Amino acid sequence: MPLDELPVIGLIDLPGPDRERLIEALSRLDVVLNAAASIAALPVHCDLVVAHVRAVSHDGWQQLAMGQPTIVISESQRDGDLHKAIDAGLIDYLVEPLKHADILRRLVERALEQDRLSREHSQSRKELEALNDRLEKHLEMLREDQRAGGHVQRKLLPPSGIRHLGVRCDYWFAPSLYLSGDFLDFQRCDERYSFFYFADVAGHGASSAFVTVLLKYLCNRWLAQWRTLLPEAFPSRWLGELNRELLETGIGKHATVFAGVLDHERRFLHYALGAQLPMPILQAEGRSTYLGGKGPPVGLFPDVEYPIYGCPLPESFRLWFCSDGVLECLPENSLSARLKELEHRTTHCTGVDDLRDGLALGDQLPDDLSMMTLSGFDHE
Repeated sequence: MPLDELPVIGLIDLPGPDRERLIEALSRLDVVLNAAASIAALPVHCDLVVAHVRAVSHDGWQQLAMGQPTIVISESQRDGDLHKAIDAGLIDYLVEPLKHADILRRLVERALEQDRLSREHSQSRKELEALNDRLEKHLEMLREDQRAGGHVQRKLLPPSGIRHLGVRCDYWFAPSLYLSGDFLDFQRCDERYSFFYFADVAGHGASSAFVTVLLKYLCNRWLAQWRTLLPEAFPSRWLGELNRELLETGIGKHATVFAGVLDHERRFLHYALGAQLPMPILQAEGRSTYLGGKGPPVGLFPDVEYPIYGCPLPESFRLWFCSDGVLECLPENSLSARLKELEHRTTHCTGVDDLRDGLALGDQLPDDLSMMTLSGFDHE
């Protein structure tokens, strides 16, 4: 090892034959040894100090205790300065060092190793603190990106309370963090029809939120071709197109989606669904019931078809849509009991705020949670 890389040991002892023998014993180690008669005569930097009690005063022990790691040596256990040195917090001691020169060398080697490990630990802590600082900066940048993405996602939602042809849409939209895998929309198609959908993309966060942007894009693109399509088949064909688009992206995301067309003239609902859970609830004439139907998830299987369903609607009704996050906020233990409880609660709720206020939401949502109602046809 190069000389400038060797550990430096300072030996404090009074000049004489005993000090020379100590120098000879310690010189067998791979170190740079500096001998001095006092603390003041030591080099500025020492990795370790070996100090004989006869060469250091009480004040000197205090001074050494605040500096380099020190091994104390003495010729007798009854030496009063030995106790002062130990009380000062010095790391080790040895009686009759010349008689136990091999033990002294082992103590020195162990102390040097502990000092090396301590310095490496200190350096690692500094590097870790610097790494944590950089990580926190990157995390804050990611949070800002997520917040901005959440703001954009909310801008894509329809205004809450929007009305089309006497039907009103209200909703509550709550991501578990910043971005949501839930999404919804309600748009007027022409003087007779309106189209809406309620979607819950698997997972949450940026990748799921990306799918909601695709939903919005496909909805607008297909509504631009509205007059070329049969209204009752529109939800089914739209889900089929969405299924194909999701599979082609290759991002491994699927969704549960309910899509419906309202015929405001006939007061009729045409709909198709992709594995919706919980199913929409129709609240009318003082009671609530789940709509019927089934369909495969969107974006999971190729070449699937989505059946067309329909049901008449009274003049005054309320359709409830909830993402599956609502089930985790109900107290019942089983899925069937939670679905029954949700059905019961919607019977007595007049809007999404009533239902939301009765849920056990807690400080942190376990999943994205969204609720939407469509009510009418008597809203002007």
